[in-house]
Amino acid sequence: MLSEGRSASISFTVDEGATARVLGSGDVDVLGTPKVVALVEEAAVAAVAGSLPEGQTTVGTNVTLDHLRPSHVGAAVVANAVLTAVDGNRLSFAVKLTEGEAVAAKGTHTRFVVDREAFGGS
Repeated sequence: MLSEGRSASISFTVDEGATARVLGSGDVDVLGTPKVVALVEEAAVAAVAGSLPEGQTTVGTNVTLDHLRPSHVGAAVVANAVLTAVDGNRLSFAVKLTEGEAVAAKGTHTRFVVDREAFGGS
């Protein structure tokens, strides 16, 4: 059963492969925004893991994110997602990325519950 307040966190240590330079989203060696998006989506997936009926999954449809500060190679960051609303098949999350006590990014994420087989997944 999906209910508001479900949450999950994903820890990640910034490596060379996650930099803006490598990801093509900039020319500096700090955590790239595409990786931040992937991390908060991963946290949202984890927040509802095990709570969906058999044969269902979620797909991301929107991410609104403010990337507020750089995280350098070697930095330990944590992506967190909290389910804030359930409206039928639409799930809304508050997401953030922290480095220690500092908020490095924050925003919202929307996912929809879909039938895995009908959607084309295995």
